[in-house]
Amino acid sequence: MIYQGSCHCGAIAFEVEAPKVLEIDRCNCSICNKSGYLHLIVPLNKFQLLKGADDLTTYTFNTGVAKHTFCQHCGVKPFYTPRSNPDGMDINFNCLDTKADRFDITEFDGTEWEKHAHTLAHKSKI
Repeated sequence: MIYQGSCHCGAIAFEVEAPKVLEIDRCNCSICNKSGYLHLIVPLNKFQLLKGADDLTTYTFNTGVAKHTFCQHCGVKPFYTPRSNPDGMDINFNCLDTKADRFDITEFDGTEWEKHAHTLAHKSKI
């Protein structure tokens, strides 16, 4: 299924191909917890930026592997390159404009990221 998504102001638009029933992860690490991010990790070839490349800004911290991309106008993070899956794309489920018929949310202990990251590695594989 193709899902459409965007940031709050609409400067960033994207689409992602994902199953009809979505597997969403809720992480309790500091950045995800504070931003309310819900993760839909997909292979990179399932993601397409439709508009707004020049409207994105990037934030990195700690190891610098994760590339947190934000709309520089409204501040929303609609997607980013995750440290757990640098070969994939992590979509903010809350930024999908096409609503999923069904989704399941799994809790992910990001406060102990090093212990649990391996459980996400399969999500960016084709």
